[in-house]
Amino acid sequence: MNKVESAVFSFNNGFNCCQSVLLAYCQEFSLDSQVASRLSTGFGGGMGRMAGVCGAVTGAFMVLGLKYGNMRAEDNEPKQKTRELVRKFAEKFKARNDSIACKDILGYDISTPQGLKTAREEALFSKLCPKFVQDAAEILEEMLRD
Repeated sequence: MNKVESAVFSFNNGFNCCQSVLLAYCQEFSLDSQVASRLSTGFGGGMGRMAGVCGAVTGAFMVLGLKYGNMRAEDNEPKQKTRELVRKFAEKFKARNDSIACKDILGYDISTPQGLKTAREEALFSKLCPKFVQDAAEILEEMLRD
């Protein structure tokens, strides 16, 4: 199973969007999967189900940080590179989905009781979110190869 398939599999088996993307890359970066899962729990649903930045996008940002991020406060070059890659990732995701915001790509603001109820009734989390997880992992694969 490749990383894209792994991310979608994790999502379809109960992990949130952020967890699913991050978990697909744990082994590559020697990150304990339990730590990764716990760390990324609060980022699903657009960060704590506040319908902000899509969790799959946030998970991808975490992976980019693992690959390119700075390890010392004074390491400015890796900080800048990571910021640039995060922006590039966001542009690519937005090109596929018109936005990086959960409420925009789902079409409902799941931070509200009515928006969450409607999203659940329309099964949007199982109809739409696997594609967002897949898109995030595909874009990551492309960016990590470059």
